[in-house]
Amino acid sequence: MKIALLGYGKMGQVIERIALERGHEIILKKTEDNSFDGLLNADVAIDFSVPTAAVDNISECLHNGIPIVSGTTGWLTDYDAMVTLCKSKNGAFIYGSNFSLGVNLFFKLNENLAHLMSKFSQYNVSMEEIHHTQKLDKPSGTAITLANELVSTFNKSGWSIENPETDALFIDVKREDAVPGTHSVYYTSAVDTIEIKHTAHNRDGFALGAVIASEWLVNKKGVYTMKDVLEL
Repeated sequence: MKIALLGYGKMGQVIERIALERGHEIILKKTEDNSFDGLLNADVAIDFSVPTAAVDNISECLHNGIPIVSGTTGWLTDYDAMVTLCKSKNGAFIYGSNFSLGVNLFFKLNENLAHLMSKFSQYNVSMEEIHHTQKLDKPSGTAITLANELVSTFNKSGWSIENPETDALFIDVKREDAVPGTHSVYYTSAVDTIEIKHTAHNRDGFALGAVIASEWLVNKKGVYTMKDVLEL
């Protein structure tokens, strides 16, 4: 499989290594300093860039009939527009706030536990998210995916990283050196706390999931998520 890497930072370099280990070829390493030359020869593109570049990267692929997997976060105000473009071009598109197998199982666990806990009003739900200091968006896309499920299930007004005293779901966002990503959901009552937590040890899980999603997307049409890829 010929892969175009759109974004060649730390994640792009890990994706390259894992893709090569799985027998694939990298034919484009797109950064802000070069062009899309070579994109048309790709079987699939993987976008792990920055929020300001993601929409252009995704659009370029969809306009040229290249299946695109995007793990860039912080651009989701334009997500619906990209879905519309994908459908209009009969393209193939997967967005994931996190491609890790473990995180996607965590998403499912969060969903199931939220529905169980929503029956018990004595518990207050909150979240914590910790990432490395180079993380550009706050909260992380993974935290937003977790939070959206909780907001919907508990009829919250939304989520907030500012004030834990409002009716919104509070996300305690922390930035610390050398933390690939830690996400916790807490249910706290006067007598106890129930906690679920996912801790990433490195970037390999994210990268492997993105490559697996790319392998799955080739020769398909439509808009998908990692739930489709992993049959969750």
